Amino acid sequence: MERNSSKPSSKDKKQKRKQELARKKALDDLLKVAYSKENLLAEFPAFLKFQRNGLNLTVEYATGETLSSSMKEYIMKLCTVNMEVPFGEDWPQEQKNKRREMVSAAARYIILRQNTGSQVDAKGEAEAVENESREKKHEGLWLGEGDPVVAFVQFRFMIEHDVPVLYVYELQLESCVQRRGLGRFLMQFCELIGRKNQMKGVMLTVQKKNTGAVNFYLSKLKYSVSALSPSRWGTVAGADANYEILCKTFDPETKAMLEDGFLE
Repeated sequence: MERNSSKPSSKDKKQKRKQELARKKALDDLLKVAYSKENLLAEFPAFLKFQRNGLNLTVEYATGETLSSSMKEYIMKLCTVNMEVPFGEDWPQEQKNKRREMVSAAARYIILRQNTGSQVDAKGEAEAVENESREKKHEGLWLGEGDPVVAFVQFRFMIEHDVPVLYVYELQLESCVQRRGLGRFLMQFCELIGRKNQMKGVMLTVQKKNTGAVNFYLSKLKYSVSALSPSRWGTVAGADANYEILCKTFDPETKAMLEDGFLE
């Protein structure tokens, strides 16, 4: 009796399984290498200061396990100020989720402090004087030691549909530093960190009601609505979801999967 050549043999199945395990191990190893770095920002000395548009900020690195109690308090205060309205009645539960995410061993942070000990470059000096007057009237949220914290990013390295990505969990800025190019700077920094650590793209979740943020990512930073986002499911439940998943990919193959929807 002639063998059905269309049916995979036992040998073929074993070989495929072996390849699958090797691929998963390679992805796991990629994340381990990224997470093993003591300071992910050290490879980008040019990005450790933000001195433009009247702002003079220094950049620090932290992990969820190394946050001080005052930093934890600040993070939740700023999240509440910025996100309570977009989340609406869902905020109490979401706040609990964010408290858990905040201190996760996988959480990585870019933290921005207002540098009160030095001056900005000459080009921005005149604008700095004007902004300094305005900022003195601003009662910031930071109550800890050292220069005031005014913004932070929380991100992680993850595998999404077998694709290694840098996932931005939080991008939060105080009102006194908004609309001065800082958000763009921080997202570009995340993209650089992702590329340096062999991630294939950057992903994030944004509330639909947060229309300013949606426009910022889609129009100004050229992110796309991911194929993983509920609005792309083609179902009533997906259309009713209150959030979108956005992404920016670094190569055509990843774009086909995470943006265009050619998922395996």
